[in-house]
Amino acid sequence: MHNSDQSNPFEGFEPAEHLSKHHHMAIPWQDFFTNDNFTPAKEANLVERAAIVGRIGLMMLAYGTGAWRVRDSMNIVARKLKMTCSADIGLVSLEYTCMDAHHAYTQALSLPTTGVNTAKLSMMERFIHDFRDRGEEMTIGEIHQRLEKIAHSRGKYSPIHVALAAALACSCFVFLLGGGPVEMLCCFIGAGLGNYVRRKIADRHITLFACIALAVAVACIVYLLSFMGMQYFFNISDRHETGYIGAMLFIIPGFPFITSGLDISKLDMRSGLERLTYAVAIIVVATLVGWIVAMAVHLRPGTLAAWPLSPLALLLLRIPASFGGVFGFSIMFNSTPKMAALAGLIGAVANTTRLELVDWTHIPAGACAFIGALIAGLIASFVKMKLHYPQISLTVPSIVIMIPGLYMYQAMYNMGLTSINVGTLWMTKALLIVVFLPLGLIVARILTDHKWRRNG
Repeated sequence: MHNSDQSNPFEGFEPAEHLSKHHHMAIPWQDFFTNDNFTPAKEANLVERAAIVGRIGLMMLAYGTGAWRVRDSMNIVARKLKMTCSADIGLVSLEYTCMDAHHAYTQALSLPTTGVNTAKLSMMERFIHDFRDRGEEMTIGEIHQRLEKIAHSRGKYSPIHVALAAALACSCFVFLLGGGPVEMLCCFIGAGLGNYVRRKIADRHITLFACIALAVAVACIVYLLSFMGMQYFFNISDRHETGYIGAMLFIIPGFPFITSGLDISKLDMRSGLERLTYAVAIIVVATLVGWIVAMAVHLRPGTLAAWPLSPLALLLLRIPASFGGVFGFSIMFNSTPKMAALAGLIGAVANTTRLELVDWTHIPAGACAFIGALIAGLIASFVKMKLHYPQISLTVPSIVIMIPGLYMYQAMYNMGLTSINVGTLWMTKALLIVVFLPLGLIVARILTDHKWRRNG
C-alpha cells in the first residue's frame, strides 16, 4: 500500500491481535475502519474511502464476474465517495489507485483462489444498486456490516445437492451429445460422485489440480463400474462405454472461458488472458487425467451409440434436456432455484435452436454456436431489465452446455496416442465453437447495453 501526501490514518490504532496464518494472508478489513455509524462514508478520510472501493472490487472478483463489471462497480462507489478510481484487474488480483483533489492512495489486493458464486454476485449487484441510489447517506459502519453479511453468507447447497446438480447436468449433457438411457444413467452416477468428491476436497482448501484430478478419476472409474454392472445384469453392448466422457463434463470451466472473451473484447487483456490460461489449464489437467484413466482401464472414446428417435421426438426431448443441463450447472454455481430456472429456460431456447440449426441447415457448427449464444444474451438482457439479476449469472450457465467438452477430450486423447492429425482436427472443431460463444454474448451486449458498448 502507498499513501502519498497525508499523515498516517492508522496512527493510534491498536494492531491486530492475531495476524493471519494463511499463505495468502487474510485482510483484516476491520482494522481499516472506525465503524462509525453516524458519519457518512463520503466524509471519511481517503484511506477509509479507498478501502471500501477495494473491498467491493475484490468481492466482485471473488464471485466470478469479469473485469469490466468489477471496474464498473468500483467506479460507481468511488464516484459516490467523491474520488477518481483507476484499476488494473486480473484473475485473482487487482491494483487500484483512488484520488481526490489533493491526495492519492494505491493498494494491491489478491485472492487465494478463484471461483463462482452467483448468489453472492446477485447480492453484490443489489448492494451496488442501493449504493448508487443513496451512497451519500451510508455510513462506514453500515457499508461494512452489509459487506460482512454478504461475505459470510453460507452457500445455499450441501455437497449432496451440488453432486445431484452435476449428475443432472452431465446426464442431460450426454443425451444432447447423442447418448441414450444407458449413458445417461451411468453419467448420473459417475458425475454425481465425482463432483461430490471435488466439493468435499475443495471445502478442505486442497489445491486446484488435485481437486480436478481426483474428481475426474472418480467420475470415470465410477462410470466404468456402473457400466460393468449394467453389462452383468442386462447384457448391454460395449458401445455404451464411450459415455464415460460425459461423466467428467462437470469440470468444464464455463465462467472463465466465457468471461475471458468478454474481457478481451473490452481490452482488459490482463484479466482476459489470465482467465483463458486458467480455463485451459483446467481443461488440460482434466483431459489428461481422463486419458490416463482410460488407458489404465481400457476405455476408448468413440461415437456415442445413437438413440433412434424421430426428428420431432428428438426436438421435444432436447428442450427439457437443455433445461436440465443448464439448471444443473446453475445450481453448481450456487444460483438460487429461481435464477437457475430462468437460466434453464434461456438455455432450453438457445441450445435447442443451436442443435436444430446444426441438424437442419448447412450453417457451420461454430456459426450455430454464435446464434445460440446471441439468443441467450438477448433474452438474458430482457430478463435483467425486469428482474435485475446479474446478466452474467444467466448467460454463462445457459451457454456452458454449448462448450464442446467432448471435442476437447477427443483432441487430448488422440494427441496422447500421437495421432496428431486426428487430435488437431478435434481441437480445431472445439476452438471454432469456443471462440464463437463469447462473440455471441458480445454482440448481444453491444445491442442491448449502451454503457457496455462504449470505450470511455
